[in-house]
Amino acid sequence: MTVIRLACSVNNYHWGKHGLQSKAAQFAATNPGVAIDAAQTYAELWMGTHASGPSLVYGTGEALASAIARDAPRLLGAGVARKYAGQLPFLFKVLSIEKALSIQAHPDKALARVLHATRPDAYRDGNHKPEMSIALTDFVALSGFRPLEQIAGFLAAVPELAALVRASAPALVAAVRDGLGDAEKRAALRALFSELMCADAESVRGQLEALVARVPAGADALDVSEGALVHRLSAEYPGDVGVFCVFLLNVLRLAPGDAFFMGPNDPHAYVFGDCVECMATSDNVVRAGLTPKLRDVPVLVDMLTYDYGAPDAKLLRPHAYAHGGPASVVYDPPIDEFAVVRTALAPAQREALAAVAGPQILLAAEGCGVLRLPASGESHELRPGLVYFVGAATPLSIEADEASALVTYAAQCLDC
Repeated sequence: MTVIRLACSVNNYHWGKHGLQSKAAQFAATNPGVAIDAAQTYAELWMGTHASGPSLVYGTGEALASAIARDAPRLLGAGVARKYAGQLPFLFKVLSIEKALSIQAHPDKALARVLHATRPDAYRDGNHKPEMSIALTDFVALSGFRPLEQIAGFLAAVPELAALVRASAPALVAAVRDGLGDAEKRAALRALFSELMCADAESVRGQLEALVARVPAGADALDVSEGALVHRLSAEYPGDVGVFCVFLLNVLRLAPGDAFFMGPNDPHAYVFGDCVECMATSDNVVRAGLTPKLRDVPVLVDMLTYDYGAPDAKLLRPHAYAHGGPASVVYDPPIDEFAVVRTALAPAQREALAAVAGPQILLAAEGCGVLRLPASGESHELRPGLVYFVGAATPLSIEADEASALVTYAAQCLDC
């Protein structure tokens, strides 16, 4: 039975929130010697073993990956260690977003291996990257293609969009109007998306300027009307074709505790807010808009599945957690590498969490309390930003202080 406090790295990507407005910065500030600069952006806190942002054992500076490697069967559980070659199979993050992230997707395993083998400078590992996000604050994202009826409606109502997809729009409209089969509809959607993302930059700039001049701006940062999003994204990325994806992708507005899942080859973009995010251990991203980074439009167009449908299909509902009590729920996406348990305690409440077969990384997100190991009596402080690695087969008790509600998130791998 093992609990290890971690020191976790924070990065400063341009899209992060500034200073202590950022949850990632607030949490990083729990580490001694970390000073938060109000003028600096703080985008992501990484909790795991990925080489791009490895967590360290607090107090010793040893990499968590090294600590696991010394005794992987015990710390990961024999089944998880065997299945994932002695590696932690998930990466846990906190994201704080002031400026939208790129229109992007993550490759499946087969494509990831090819991209890493042929272009290791851009795609640094050969793993897939399905991921799940759970909102910590009010949160806005784009995820998955809209129902085709909605896209056809925008082609009729938004002349600036229609002007950029003149060749492909008639086929999509006809596929919807004539009730064609799913394969024909996906082909029409692919052609439309490809034409848009490959549109001439000068044409995009001119049509976007006309659109911004025509549609009303939003009321606030959480306004998710198409006009509000066009104004927001255009201000952040002037002249960028990715702004037009507002009319192609579903818009999600999440309250704290709401979650959605993004499988391989699924287009998405985060727009605003703070979340915890869990994914397979990978950093592979294929981008095509809303970014100053590498845009790999041909790969993105080719890799997408072109699934389409209502935004509710992207949401992931939590359910009762079999290893806990009434204060805990689990978000369990349809992949093996991870699930996330949310435990929300009232002041002075206690929750016993039974041992599980695989590893966990636990983050204290709100309030204060104590993490206990009932078998040994060992205890660890819980307050916002403290992070612990929990080895396999470790029963826990989480207790809130008398004056403080407490919320924790625990990423875990149960598959073995």
